[in-house]
Amino acid sequence: MTLHTINTGFFKLDGGAMFGVVPKSIWQKTNPADENNLCTWAMRCLLVEDGKQLTLIDNGIGNKQDAKFLSHYHLHGDDNLLKSLHNAGFHEDDVTDMFLTHLHFDHCGGSITYESGKPVPTFRNATYWSNRDHWKWATEPNPREKASFLPENILPIQESGHLNFIDINQRPQIAADKGLPISVNQWSIYYASGHTDKMMIPMIRYGQKTICFMADLLPSVGHIPLPYVMGYDTRPLLTMEEKARFLNEAAEKKYILFLEHDPVNECCTVKQTEKGVRVDAVFKLSEINHRNQP
Repeated sequence: MTLHTINTGFFKLDGGAMFGVVPKSIWQKTNPADENNLCTWAMRCLLVEDGKQLTLIDNGIGNKQDAKFLSHYHLHGDDNLLKSLHNAGFHEDDVTDMFLTHLHFDHCGGSITYESGKPVPTFRNATYWSNRDHWKWATEPNPREKASFLPENILPIQESGHLNFIDINQRPQIAADKGLPISVNQWSIYYASGHTDKMMIPMIRYGQKTICFMADLLPSVGHIPLPYVMGYDTRPLLTMEEKARFLNEAAEKKYILFLEHDPVNECCTVKQTEKGVRVDAVFKLSEINHRNQP
């Protein structure tokens, strides 16, 4: 198995929204804001190469939205989804499985593109993976999250016939219908419902290590202290419980946390301190090399 970082560019969000009740005088030490109180965030995805199977975890904001929509988020940087895939040595048609942690637009916007004015899957040979509970949550959205669940990102996945669901009551066996299962000994999923209902945090056994794709349970190193919870979260108190449970286990078992939104740090580990769980080390995914593992 080989893991590849897939950078899809940067965008900006309001710093206060990203840190909830934490005062700006504190959070700006780790995530400085511009003159409009906007902070820069990454949209960093993960590509899992395992034999004939190529699984992409999340796919960024995409490029099909109109200029007015995109102007709210100040997209910038030299990277985009397809460019990064190509730089890693792959074509979008090579992707066999598209794993969606959740269906907010900055995580699934690259799922669908337009050809001759019609929506089609960007990864035409891939099965797209969600779970039934979250799919229902996203397609019958509450008023608070409705602006984040864009129908044009979501509904064409099902209409194309590419959608499949992971059973939340079982360990995942992605692509088992195609005879290319991801080993249950290599993948597990932590379900978190504080940010949005049944968000999936994939945990991948990689050599002797466990790599956890943190999605919006832990957007950045700056969000490690428990009260640092996004204003976007639908159930912030539940987020704190889920984050505490996960980070305590991560510190004990030395998980590597892959950070989707941190603008600087790709990965980190955490440790227990007298103030609670805090960052231990930060590093790039490329520094973890198990290319020659059996």
